[in-house]
Amino acid sequence: MKDRAFLDTNILLYLFSEDDNEKTAISRNALKKYLCITSTQAINELCNVFTKKWKFPLEDIEMALQDIKSVCNIRLVDLNVINHALEIHEDYGYSYYDCLMLSSAIFSNCKYILSEDMQDGQIIDGLKIVNIFK
Repeated sequence: MKDRAFLDTNILLYLFSEDDNEKTAISRNALKKYLCITSTQAINELCNVFTKKWKFPLEDIEMALQDIKSVCNIRLVDLNVINHALEIHEDYGYSYYDCLMLSSAIFSNCKYILSEDMQDGQIIDGLKIVNIFK
């Protein structure tokens, strides 16, 4: 049985990036290795990059979202996740938005959160932060 891993926005972005083939390959490999989870927050952040920075047409964004849906379970951010994120923020000092990701991963019973933006190897409430690019 595969371990559950939460994908931070940057991992999702590399799945569609044409700028860094190595990180794209590593991100795609993670999809095979883990049972992947992400959140509506990560999807919203991804869409923001697609529309503002990468200027993707709507049809490409819709196809990308379908691709993600086919390989990831998507967790809704609710008040329980938000309240826990605030506790994580107070205890660990991560940005509020990173804490939402951490909280979503914990509420999704993930063993790992894959991210290049947080402290690799740190464990928060049983969740291990892993930078798969190291």
